[in-house]
Amino acid sequence: MSGSAVATSDPVRLVALLSDYLDAHPEAALIEDGRVAFELRAARSSVREQHGRCLFELWGDEGNLLRTVVSAEARGDGLRLGVRRMGQSKPQRIDLVACSERRLPTARDLARRNFCRQIERVLACRFYGATVEPLRSVMDLEHSLGPAHVRGRIVQGGRVDAVLAVSAAESPAAIDGALTAALLWRNLCRERIDRRHHLAGLKLILPLGHAQLSVERLSWLRHAACELYTFDEATEELEEVEVGKIGNLKLRLVQAFPVASALARAEDGVLHFLSLIPAEERHRVEIRAHSPAEVGLHLHGLEFARVRQSYLPNSFTRALELSFGAGRNETLLATESEPLCRALFAQLFASRHPAGLSSDPLFRMEPERWLESELRKRLVELLPGLIPDPVYAQLPAVGGGARGVLDLLGVDRHGRLVVVELKTDEDLHLPLQALDYWMRVRELALDGQPNSFARLGYFAGHEVASLAPRLVMIAPALRIHPANEALLQCFSPEVEWELIALNEDWRRELQVVFRKRGGGSMLA
Repeated sequence: MSGSAVATSDPVRLVALLSDYLDAHPEAALIEDGRVAFELRAARSSVREQHGRCLFELWGDEGNLLRTVVSAEARGDGLRLGVRRMGQSKPQRIDLVACSERRLPTARDLARRNFCRQIERVLACRFYGATVEPLRSVMDLEHSLGPAHVRGRIVQGGRVDAVLAVSAAESPAAIDGALTAALLWRNLCRERIDRRHHLAGLKLILPLGHAQLSVERLSWLRHAACELYTFDEATEELEEVEVGKIGNLKLRLVQAFPVASALARAEDGVLHFLSLIPAEERHRVEIRAHSPAEVGLHLHGLEFARVRQSYLPNSFTRALELSFGAGRNETLLATESEPLCRALFAQLFASRHPAGLSSDPLFRMEPERWLESELRKRLVELLPGLIPDPVYAQLPAVGGGARGVLDLLGVDRHGRLVVVELKTDEDLHLPLQALDYWMRVRELALDGQPNSFARLGYFAGHEVASLAPRLVMIAPALRIHPANEALLQCFSPEVEWELIALNEDWRRELQVVFRKRGGGSMLA
């Protein structure tokens, strides 16, 4: 890769350079405003030239990002991009780095040791007369504690407080996950305490400016003995944060659209794609409208083709645009690409089926979306009382300045919303991530305005009641992290939750292995 900047007037070269970099560095991370905004191994990306511009898009669990790239420069094993946000003319800078941890291991370990000593010194001054035991940041896989979280204890007489802190130099994921680690550390300290002492509480120390998410979560946890602090490493100021003060929990859903109209407009394109699929396989295709102008064709949750409404060049005349593949491999369907399309479809349908080989990449792709597609067929059976239609999947939502996607959102026959979060891999943070969506859906359901969901076009013909939603988490039994149940026990009784464990071979036949429930107090 050349170290010189690419000409800003040549979007074709920008697309090529950026695409080559992403192909060569699948573990890359995007750094914006000095923080890791996206890790590419857990996100999808698109780089394309459109109307004389290079457009770079990323989307995943962290939300989505769309930037116009105006320049690119190779810097070591990274790529520095000059970009413009939508509606802004002033360019900004983002960096693509080969991995999300930019520090060398020796520098990282030294920084963590220095942070340990700094926190020990500050705590000794703040809690004068107490004994601050030496803090540590070692890996403890047995108890799901990692080196990014500094932890220890403060002892004063017979009182013991668990302490966990995280540095501003750590990744956003480590900072957001600090509350999860702190709750587990508190539980471990309680188990290890001797008879001469009692565990009084938990002190969680976060970087300055990063406390709001934990404040929101603690509002719905049993947090009576939890103290939250922010720490400025430059000035060594330690400031306590009021836990009961909830910030902006407002959830803004995108406006719903008439699904039937979108499907009707795309019908010719959908029928053309179906003609390219072996006749005996067409019944397996799921056709879903993603927007008024885009319809996708899915196979067990994997989108393999799409039909878009677009405008002809230099015209306001609409035309159908058909494409197959995904991300950087998305290809427009044309006469010359049709043989390739047929071949890819044949390979996809031969590989992606319940009895497929686990070693086949097409079988393994998008497991959560596959699980979602199976659950939608049996959701009413799993959740008695749920209204089968509509159930909204992959619903874009904005709340508290962050973007996210609700896996499934439905309503039961009493008008109560049901928030469903899915996982197919072990995820230590599942309970608190699911709680984030529950909090925001609750605010929208209880905002005091007449049927907010009806105004946005959701649940037509059904009235959404002013009740706190139910929270349902679904995952294969062997993929539920051992610490998840301990974290769920920390939820407030006002959060009604259910954990549903499925059989490991859910692709062949979906079965419930066990259910666990908690909470149950509904807020009006």
